[in-house]
Amino acid sequence: MTTVFDQFGCRITEVTVQLTAHNIPLTAPPAPAADLDPTDPWASTYVAPIDRSTLAWCTAAQMLATHHHTTVDRQVLAADALLRELGVPGLAQLYSDLHDGAPIDYRYTPCPYCSGIGEDPTQPTCRDVGCPPQYEYAGHDHLCPVCHGADHQPEWFTEQHLKELDALLVAAVVPGVGYWAARWNRWRPTRPTPSMQVGNRI
Repeated sequence: MTTVFDQFGCRITEVTVQLTAHNIPLTAPPAPAADLDPTDPWASTYVAPIDRSTLAWCTAAQMLATHHHTTVDRQVLAADALLRELGVPGLAQLYSDLHDGAPIDYRYTPCPYCSGIGEDPTQPTCRDVGCPPQYEYAGHDHLCPVCHGADHQPEWFTEQHLKELDALLVAAVVPGVGYWAARWNRWRPTRPTPSMQVGNRI
């Protein structure tokens, strides 16, 4: 039986197989020291290597390749730059940029990193993250660094949103009916009126 966590390993495998097929190393070499100019305000001073077999890097490469309709090997340098500059939370910025800067509502759209589970898919321990010692046995969650634990339930949130919009519409159209009265009329059970009873008899 496959679980939602199985897809994370499949994502990494799919991307790393494509990199290997194109003879692209799974570790991005650090920038040469000769290329780092401390007087250039646009130059990157981040020299740490990038692991291209992490879930975050593979997610960024897949997002870029899907958006630009190219293969993963064409997006290697872009994924390297994103992870160097912004890290894992940069996936949220990338997702927004790919949608022309529009904000992403993760209640309706699954997170590209955690696929809507709301927790960090890498399942770090408290020691890895550096949580205070008193939290170690509290069972607290490590939220996804991209969607911050948004509850992905489009069916439930859509229904609630439509009810809110209906209430606002009634409050705007019916004179003398306030917003809360409209909401109460929306939720309260309907009692049969005499005209309804007469109609039923007919």
